[in-house]
Amino acid sequence: MTTGIDAGRLLFARYAYAPNALGYCGPAGAASLEAVACGGDGAASDVDVAARQFSGAWPYQELIAELAGIDDPLDERVVRGYWTGNAVTAAVDRERFGRELLTRLGVRAGRYWKYLTDDLLPEAAPTHAFHVFGVYPWTRLLGTGMPQPLHVLDSCRIRNGVVVSLTPHTATVRSRGLQFDGRRLALGPLEDRPARRSVGTGSFVRDLRISDRVAVHWDLVCDRLDADEAGSLEYWTDWQLQQTNPRLAGLQASAVDVGQSDVERA
Repeated sequence: MTTGIDAGRLLFARYAYAPNALGYCGPAGAASLEAVACGGDGAASDVDVAARQFSGAWPYQELIAELAGIDDPLDERVVRGYWTGNAVTAAVDRERFGRELLTRLGVRAGRYWKYLTDDLLPEAAPTHAFHVFGVYPWTRLLGTGMPQPLHVLDSCRIRNGVVVSLTPHTATVRSRGLQFDGRRLALGPLEDRPARRSVGTGSFVRDLRISDRVAVHWDLVCDRLDADEAGSLEYWTDWQLQQTNPRLAGLQASAVDVGQSDVERA
């Protein structure tokens, strides 16, 4: 049993660990996240300190908590709402959320924040999916034809799937991968992919079994989901893709127009 860690902080550690371990976000060397996520000894203050250094997740959770009237940004309802979506997510006023988020993050310089402008407000939602598909730069790079943008988008989003086989260190998870047809993003057919089920300290999901619904973040099984949680994650993923695709179609059409103009000038 984790010492001094409530459900929200445990949940945050499990979802935030993988990108942090890869060096993509949060503080360097936050070993406390791994220890807590695996159910080992830890202190709430360790997670609090680490969480505040996540330049994406923390402002979202702070704002979700404020708009929902919840005192703690690491309350389980807030953490679940941000990473996979829930009733708190659905109740937040999206227009107000987008405006407030623009005020907090839009002024930050750098490649990851420059896209958070008024133009992006129609896509805004209080979820990790919006940050991945909207704020991060990777959807703007899909038209290059390089595989990295799609790989990063598919890895960084939270994937929902079902365990179909297990080994001591991996789980084969049946889920729908992200696809791009040149104009729009969509979830493809079900496919089986291996995912890590453990890290150096142990497993985030104990007693993992075949047929369990799980969440996968950067190829790591980070959470066991019930039917409602899985359904909410599917809903918000689909919702975000529907809002993002009109922008992607416009980007591709603009690229075609530019190419035709170049040919005409030649």
